[in-house]
Amino acid sequence: MVRRKTSVGITTGVKTWMVVSSETGEQRLEDVGKHSLMRRTGLPARDLRVLDPMLSHPSSILVRERAILVNLEHLKGIITSTEVLMINSSNPFFLLFLQDLLTRLTHQPPSPMSNDMNPGYEAKPPAMCGSEDSSQNVSHVKISEEVKADSPKMAPIAPKQLPFEFRALETFIESACRCLESETSRLEEEAYPALDELTSQLCTLNLERVRHIKSRLVALSGRVQKVADELEHLLDDDKDLAEMYLTEKLNASLLDQASLKEEYNSESEDTDQSDESNSEKYDKFPGLKLNVEELEMLLEAYFAQTNGILQRLFSLSEYVDDTEDYINMMLDDKRNELLQATIIFNTLNMILNAGIVVVGLFGMNIQIELFNGKPRQFWATTEIMREHDYWTSLEKPKE
Repeated sequence: MVRRKTSVGITTGVKTWMVVSSETGEQRLEDVGKHSLMRRTGLPARDLRVLDPMLSHPSSILVRERAILVNLEHLKGIITSTEVLMINSSNPFFLLFLQDLLTRLTHQPPSPMSNDMNPGYEAKPPAMCGSEDSSQNVSHVKISEEVKADSPKMAPIAPKQLPFEFRALETFIESACRCLESETSRLEEEAYPALDELTSQLCTLNLERVRHIKSRLVALSGRVQKVADELEHLLDDDKDLAEMYLTEKLNASLLDQASLKEEYNSESEDTDQSDESNSEKYDKFPGLKLNVEELEMLLEAYFAQTNGILQRLFSLSEYVDDTEDYINMMLDDKRNELLQATIIFNTLNMILNAGIVVVGLFGMNIQIELFNGKPRQFWATTEIMREHDYWTSLEKPKE
């Protein structure tokens, strides 16, 4: 039964997603299929393959009409104007990210726009009996007095609340930068002592440690560079930045739908006036897209952070290169010493061989009487050796 369930889940593409709502800020688990997710977020099937945990894709941030697809390090999720969908995982970094996301969504300070509008509503005078001119004059006087009284208090303007999708995107990028920074700090703690030990003691074990550290350094630098490239790509393209304003696009579309309904219900409006109103509304919508300053400031802060991590990794890479140069100088020095010793031994061998040659040349003129003996001396020596062997064999004990 278990195998049948897993096979059905694989064929239908149903996965368990962690969903965080923008309205309540609560988390819940949902089993969502591939096709229902495509209808829910408006993403094509090729974009959903980026979120497949079985496939390895580089870090990327894809901006679409109704959603933002985020694939940064250990985080894979979809951000819409109303919710965040993430593949459920037991990774400690994912759990920490989920806690940060819930904290950021639930403990967000109230919007300053609501604070500014409350005094406006309180300033309106209640309906009073009397002439219309007197009531209008009294309301204007009261409003002007309240504006003058509140003008010094409204000097410090509170920061504007970010839309839901920007807060979620900021949590994604912040978690990825935190993960990369922690790995960089851990690599620095291991690399610098290992390199210093290699310079003091050159051995195979230290060389193997440095080789592993260098491979980790190259891989981590590539990951950080990919995140920095994605942020730089977004900063360079104002169109993608404008497309990331999902809440404003949703509000504008709802406003357009409401205005169209009002136009269809109203019978007193002329066709020319309706055309002019439609053109004004469509002119306002692109104006909202071009207001990307707050998003640029948000992304530039994390782009500067990734550049700082890249600078640390570059410094570590320079230290590794300097250590390699120092090791090569040490090896060259040892090699020169070996060459010098080889030259000395070869010189001594040549001198010894020259002495042997000289001695051999002079030894050819030495006269030895034994070498000039007669044949009877040879036979006498042979007889003596035979007698010695005979008596030696007699003295051996018989077995």
